[in-house]
Formats: sequence, structure tokens, C-alpha cells
Amino acid sequence: MSISLSSLILLPIWISMAQIQQGGPDENEKTTALKDLLSRIDLDELMKKDEPPLDFPDTLEGFEYAFNEKGQLRHIKTGEPFVFNYREDLHRWNQKRYEALGEIITKYVYELLEKDCNLKKISIPVDATESEPKSFIFMSDDALTNPQKLMVLIHGSGVVRAGQWARRLIINEDLDSGTQIPFIKRAVDENGSPEEHAVYVWDHFIAQSAAENVFFVAHSYGGLAFVELMIQREADVKSKVTAVALTDSVHNVWHQEAGKTIREWMRENCCNWVSSSEPLDTSVESMLPDCPRVSAGTDRHELTSWKSFPSIFKFFTEASEAKTSSLKPTLTRRSHRIKHEEL
Repeated sequence: MSISLSSLILLPIWISMAQIQQGGPDENEKTTALKDLLSRIDLDELMKKDEPPLDFPDTLEGFEYAFNEKGQLRHIKTGEPFVFNYREDLHRWNQKRYEALGEIITKYVYELLEKDCNLKKISIPVDATESEPKSFIFMSDDALTNPQKLMVLIHGSGVVRAGQWARRLIINEDLDSGTQIPFIKRAVDENGSPEEHAVYVWDHFIAQSAAENVFFVAHSYGGLAFVELMIQREADVKSKVTAVALTDSVHNVWHQEAGKTIREWMRENCCNWVSSSEPLDTSVESMLPDCPRVSAGTDRHELTSWKSFPSIFKFFTEASEAKTSSLKPTLTRRSHRIKHEEL
């Protein structure tokens, strides 16, 4: 016959109470003894003996949870929301499990702040020695240099950390309601789009420079931003820019409604090194009537700038020399010469 731990706890109490009911003048002493007995029972320690080890996973995958496209925490297999009472009648163990998951959530939010929001983690105090306690904050690249706006986000006390409003909301609702990320992204959006940023930098810095030859290297979305700059400042760009190297650019002269004169200028002064398994500088067919497309010598998008590095500077050198001699640049390679007429 099995006897639960709770039965063992209740048994002496029942006997003591029976003795009290039969007692006489010593009833007060027995009541005091009973209270003393109960005060010496550590219920928390007794609960520990009946619960599984507090050994929890250290990843979301280990917990079998993940955030879906809506930012909601869902079970990988069932798709159900987080369940606090994973084990019935083990509240302390369930709480420890919840806290362990919370620590993983904190690290996950930190990663989002750095990767998705492009914030940098800064240790404070800035002059702390190795032996001094440290903390940290997150800030954008232009937090100390932007002359227009600065937004400061301060979370509350308790278990929440940087980037969070409420851990409970992150776990039970979604990332938008429980983190500061929507505030951060909105602040970035109001600070201007990449296209607007490119125009601002042109007007206030590049246009004021004394350089006779200005060269652009624009990667991915940066190519779209450059085309937008050309649309907004066509005459100024043509007069100052010597050559433009694009690397796996996502621009589209049709969707961006670039005019004929812009497309003609790009054919003569731009080259797009795209991701391709072909050897470096091999001509790649294009459906768009803009600049020549050549292989960057890699099929990895993020490596296109680095792999085309030597060809880009050769292209710039030829463009500068051609400008000096009033000739148009051509991109050459040992076994292949790309002619703009091939378009």
C-alpha cells in the first residue's frame, strides 16, 4: 500500500488534535506544542523531495518552443501557446521552468536588438576596471551624432531587461506587446528611409566635397538607394560621380521609374557585380536596360562586395583615366572584355 507524503504530514497532526479533544487542564500547553510542531515543518523542503530535478533546457528548441511569423511563442509540435502548469501539483517546479524559459527569452530579445534593430551593446560604466561590476545599454550608431532626434527607452524593475516591457507578455502574448522593438523600429523609420538618408548625405556632405572624382560602391538595397539619388539629383550626380560599382544590387529602373537619360548614364558609368557561379567578371545576362551585369565570382550574396574587390578598383582606375582623356570606361578581364554594346 502506497502512502503519499501528504498523509505522513497529516497523521501526527490528527493524533495531536485527538489528544487535545480528550484533554483537560493541559489543553493550552498541548495547543502550544502543536503550533510549535507545525512551525518546524519546512513545507518548501518537503515539496522539493517530491519534484523532478530543476534541470531545464538552455535553448528555445530544447523547450520545444519557437516564435512564429506573428511573434507569438508556440509549441513546435502542437502549435499551442505556452503552458505554465506543465506538471500538475508542482507549482514550484513549474515556476522554475517558467523562469528558465524567461532567461532564454531575454537572450533572444538581445539578439533581435542587435540583428533586427541594428543596435550596439555598450558596456557601462565606460571607464570600469576589470574588477568592477558592469552593466550595458543598447544604442543606435547615430545616437550621439543625430542632430534632430534622440529617443530613450527605460523599462521597469523586476525580471524585465533591456528591450522588454513585460516578460509575461512576450511569453503569453507576442513580441510586439512585450518588447520595445516596435518603438525602436518606428523611431528608425521616422528618422528617414535609406533613400532619404542618401539624398541628405549627398546634399550636406558629398556635394560639398572638393573631390574631382567621386566613386560609389553600393551593395544590395544600397543600389536602390543610389538609383533614387540619381532620380532626385540627376544633374548633380552626373557632374560629380565618375563611376559606380554595384554589388548584387536590388534596384529596378522600371519600378523606380528612372528616366531614359539616367538609364543611359548608368550603362556608361555603372557595373553590377552579381552573385553567380561563373568566374569573376564573366558577363551575366540582364533583362533590364541599365548597367552591365558581371559575375562577382561567388554565388553568396553577402560575399559579392569582397570577391569583386580587385575588379571594382580596376574599374574605378579605368573610369578615372577615361574621364581624364575624355573617353568612356570599359571593364576588361584577362580572357574576356565586356562591351556596353552587348546589352
